[in-house]
Amino acid sequence: MKREELMIKVCGMREAANIRELSTLDINWLGLIFWPKSSRYVNERPEYLPRNIKRVGVFVDEAPEKIVSISRLYGLDYIQLHGHESTTDINRLRQAITNQGSSTIPPQLIKAFSIATASDLEQTRAYEGQVDYFLFDTKGPSVGGNGIQFDWDVLTAYQGNTPFLLSGGIGPEDAERIQAFYHPQCIGIDLNSRFEVSPGLKDIHRLKTFLEQLIK
Repeated sequence: MKREELMIKVCGMREAANIRELSTLDINWLGLIFWPKSSRYVNERPEYLPRNIKRVGVFVDEAPEKIVSISRLYGLDYIQLHGHESTTDINRLRQAITNQGSSTIPPQLIKAFSIATASDLEQTRAYEGQVDYFLFDTKGPSVGGNGIQFDWDVLTAYQGNTPFLLSGGIGPEDAERIQAFYHPQCIGIDLNSRFEVSPGLKDIHRLKTFLEQLIK
């Protein structure tokens, strides 16, 4: 895929100074993790959040009312559901968003799926039309941030209409592989652990170099 066709999401951000450095790069979405068990958990609002990058809040099986509360506090543009949320849970969340009565544009919804084989893609069918985007992550021991990739070739089995982000262990050495990858519904990539100095702290130089390689 060509760089101009890709949305770039950098997830697991937490430190204000690191976020400020990230905002100088050509990044589209900034991911903040609101799952208490994560080593990248955001428990208080960073002193700096850029206005030029869309904000994504990552939640795992969280109550709709709490998601909405955090969404308003952080000014989230997207809500990423990274747990075992059912379509019923998603409907409850949409209702909670509606009930908040805000005049701002409501956040769009992203549903993450853990993928290892083509059969794992069958679970997406129930969510068609329920969310705005899917995110395909590697099936692993942790809920995201495992730093390992799945076989992207299995995504040829995905015939859905919902656009998706490619996630799971994408690292600095994968620029050419990203360029060579194509799926009509893939709109972007999600970067996290492979670009970290430590959990929640990104190596900005490594990210910058990777983004430069994407446009070669």
